[in-house]
Amino acid sequence: MQIKFFTTFATMDSITQIVLGAACGEIALGKKIGNKALLFGAIGGSIPDLDVFIGNRFYSNAIDAMAFHRGFMHSLVFAFIASYFLGLFIHKLYNTGKRIDTSTTRKEWTLLFFLSIFTHPILDSFTPYGTELFLPFSDYRVALNNISVADPAYTLPFLFCLIVTMFFKRTSPKRLKWAKAGIYISSAYMLFTLGNKIYIDSVFKKSFEKANISYLRFRTQPTLLNNMLWYGIAETNTDYKIGYYSLFDKSSTVNTFISIPKNDSILNMSQPDLKTLTWFSDNYYLVEKKENPSRIIYNDLRYVMNTNDSIKAMMNFEIKKEGLRWTTKPSNDFILPENFLTLFWTRIKGI
Repeated sequence: MQIKFFTTFATMDSITQIVLGAACGEIALGKKIGNKALLFGAIGGSIPDLDVFIGNRFYSNAIDAMAFHRGFMHSLVFAFIASYFLGLFIHKLYNTGKRIDTSTTRKEWTLLFFLSIFTHPILDSFTPYGTELFLPFSDYRVALNNISVADPAYTLPFLFCLIVTMFFKRTSPKRLKWAKAGIYISSAYMLFTLGNKIYIDSVFKKSFEKANISYLRFRTQPTLLNNMLWYGIAETNTDYKIGYYSLFDKSSTVNTFISIPKNDSILNMSQPDLKTLTWFSDNYYLVEKKENPSRIIYNDLRYVMNTNDSIKAMMNFEIKKEGLRWTTKPSNDFILPENFLTLFWTRIKGI
């Protein structure tokens, strides 16, 4: 169940970027090369996420590979550089043989790849994961936290519009209309999620005040695959306060907060590798020492689930020393309950 769930989550994320990239391809070159523009746009929209495979291939340390994802290949600088060289290369490659006299230009190919690559990290920056848009000038991770990494309400209508687009000839005016419809619908939904984010922040601020919780900072974000059920976490001097709120809740505030102690004394988290982990988690983390068997578990508290009045981090790792460095490996400590989907849907409905 756990493997299927996260596989679905990652697949939906990839499909979203493919769909957005394909739409960019259609806008740039659809009228001239038809469905090939969708294909090349989809390829361009997938390029930034190749950093997952590159990181795993070139970094022997798992923490380094994790930090590499949504790094330079998701930056604005990379979008400019990659689109220039890809536009140059694909233009020469495409305009050969029978297409030697084609009317496509290098400028149009560069535009296609720029739009499809550039929009990828922009979309990612709306999610809670964080995207280093400004590398190499700054390693600040932009995360607006208004939409889940994978949200079917954003992706599926967009995908439907592009599928319809494919059935029209490249010269048909309806083709561009359907592609634009997908962009307009998904953009309208994005604006809806931004409105939700503003409202949810106000709900949690009011809830913390009502519960007499004095916090140093807090963040809110939607739970997986929807924008109705939101999760909030506040950091205090001694612990974290965690709660959930659904847009369908009858109450205007969060009814229950769960406290999680910081456990800062278990490890010296100022060590370089561990500091990278805490930076990755926006310093919302919990370190646990498991006695049987003896293990140290790092929990990323940006991604947690409330099951049976307890909090379990969906993103957690076993951290261990290898030589002079710390590294991570899957902990397998998070297991979805068999009735997870029923519980999840029930909570979304405000029950």
